[in-house]
Amino acid sequence: MDKDANIKIVAHNRRASFEYELGTRYEAGMVLTGGEIKSIRAGHVDLRDAYVYIRSGEAWLQQAHIGSYAMATGFSAGVEEKRERKLLLHKKEIAEIVRGTERQGFTTVATKLYLKHGRAKVEIALAKGKKMYDKRESVAKRDAQRDIDRALRER
Repeated sequence: MDKDANIKIVAHNRRASFEYELGTRYEAGMVLTGGEIKSIRAGHVDLRDAYVYIRSGEAWLQQAHIGSYAMATGFSAGVEEKRERKLLLHKKEIAEIVRGTERQGFTTVATKLYLKHGRAKVEIALAKGKKMYDKRESVAKRDAQRDIDRALRER
């Protein structure tokens, strides 16, 4: 059985790969309420501005928009859509992230949110901001690849 068969990508932060040079990637679980996980399964997620920071030895996801679930009642009903969410990582991984962010110019961004065996996971990456000329180079590579693909399709 293919190990990626039980993975469903819910949200992908394409802007992060354009704005940053992505380095080491980590998979983290998330602490969610019942309404949030249902909203994720429905695809009401936006990771455009999401980033991770470490506070007192714990990783927190900030600015990730998870829409409210319309049918939620009780505790899950009044949850903010852009609240801080605790990430579940090993201590070694948190220590690596802290060391990486202490370097000048490095940050930690959320790149993907997906369901793996029914559980919500977020992929985070250590990233360094690109300069303007790096962005132009990325656009040129993407355009060249598009032209190559188009030429191969026409054959």
